Amino acid sequence: MPTSSFKEAILNKRMLICVFTGFSSGLPLFVLYQLVPGWLRSEGVSLAEIGLFSLIGIPYVWKFIWSPLIDRYSLGPLGRRRSWMLVTQVLLLLSIAIFGWVNPVVNIWSVAYLAAGVAFFSASQDIVLDAYRRELLPDHELGLGNSVHVQAYRLSGLVPGSLAFILADHISWQSVFIIVASFMLLGILLTLFIKELDTGHDAPKSLQEAVILPFKDFINSNGVKSAAYTLAFLVFYKLGDNMATALQTPFFIDLGFSKTEIGVIAKTSSLIAMTIGIIVGGLVMVKLSINKALWLFGLVQIVSILGFAALAEIGHNNYALAITMGFEYLGVGLGAAALTAFIARTTNPAFAATQIALFTALAVLPRTFANATTGFIVEQIGWTQFYFLCTALAIPGMVMLCKVAPWHEVQDKNKQTIPQQIGT
Repeated sequence: MPTSSFKEAILNKRMLICVFTGFSSGLPLFVLYQLVPGWLRSEGVSLAEIGLFSLIGIPYVWKFIWSPLIDRYSLGPLGRRRSWMLVTQVLLLLSIAIFGWVNPVVNIWSVAYLAAGVAFFSASQDIVLDAYRRELLPDHELGLGNSVHVQAYRLSGLVPGSLAFILADHISWQSVFIIVASFMLLGILLTLFIKELDTGHDAPKSLQEAVILPFKDFINSNGVKSAAYTLAFLVFYKLGDNMATALQTPFFIDLGFSKTEIGVIAKTSSLIAMTIGIIVGGLVMVKLSINKALWLFGLVQIVSILGFAALAEIGHNNYALAITMGFEYLGVGLGAAALTAFIARTTNPAFAATQIALFTALAVLPRTFANATTGFIVEQIGWTQFYFLCTALAIPGMVMLCKVAPWHEVQDKNKQTIPQQIGT
C-alpha cells in the first residue's frame, strides 16, 4: 500500500463509485433473500416452500456461462460496460415493482418465475459491475475498494430488510415493492454519470476467445492443483453463514417479532455495525493484508452464527435481536469484503468479467443449493440445532486458508502479496 493515509485512500472518486456499485448490486439480492421470504411468511406460506425459493438464486451460480457475452459485446453507445449496466438496472427496477401485483397464496409459481427473472437480471448486473470495479481500482486499492463496495452492498439491505417491513405495517405490499424498486434509480444515475474506462485491454475478438481465454489464463497462472483448491475454498468459506442467514426474516417472525420491530431494530443495529465495519474493514485492508483479513473476519463470521443460536434460546427480546443483527451485519459483511477482495486479486483485469463471474458464482453456490434445504432442516431439528450445524459447516473453509491464503504470506519485491502455492 502506498504511503497515503487512510483518509486520503478512502476519500476519492473511485471509492465513491464503489459505494454506488455496492448499493445497486446488493438491493435486488436482499429483495430476494430478505423481503420476499418475509413477505411470503407473513402471507402464510410454509417454511419448506420458502426454503425452496433459494433455488431461484441459480442464475448467481451459473452466471459465468453468459458472462463471455457481456465481455464480448456492447449493447449501445454508452460503451461495453455501461450499456449492460443500464439495461440490467432498468429491468431490475421494473421486475421488482411487479411483485406487488402478485398474490403469493394463489399464484406461488408466478412469484417463483418473477423471482427467477430478478435473480437473472441481478446476476447479469453483478457481472458487469464486478468487471468495471476491477478495471477501476489499482491493485493497491483492491482491498479497501472491495471493502467499501461490500459495506455499501450490505447497506442496501436496509431498504428491503428494514424500510420495507416498517412500511408494510402501514401501506399495501404493492406500494412497498414500488418504493423498494425505485431505489434502483441510484444505480441508473451512477451508470449515466460515470465514464467508460480505457483499460488498454481490448474486448475479445470473438465469442470463442471470450469463453476460452479467461479459463486458460487462470489454469496457466496457478497450475491445476492450486486452481482446484482455490475454487473449492470459494465454495466453503461462506457456506456456514450463508445457510445461517437464509431464513433470517422467517426466523425472527417465528420468534414473535413484529414487522416493525424487525425493521426498526435492523435499521439501527445494522447502521452501527456497518459504520464500524467500514472503519475496521478499511483499516485492516490498508494496514494488514487480504490474507490476514480472511482469517480475522472468518472467525468473526463464526461467532456471528452462534449469535443466532443464542437468540433462538433467548426468544423474543429486542435487545438480543439488536445485538444478534448488529453482529451478523458486522461479521458477514467483513467476511464478504475479504472474500471479494481475494477474488479480485486472483483475477486478471484483461478477463475480469468472466473470471470474477466464475469465482463469485462458486462463492454463492452454497447459498443457492444448500439453502434450499434449510427449511426442511429447521422443521426437523429446530432453530438452535440448525445454527449449531451452520457453525460446524463454517469450519472447513477456515482450515483451507492454511493453503490458499496463509497468514504468513510470501511477498515479491513490489510488496504485492502472493498466495502460497499448493503443495509447496
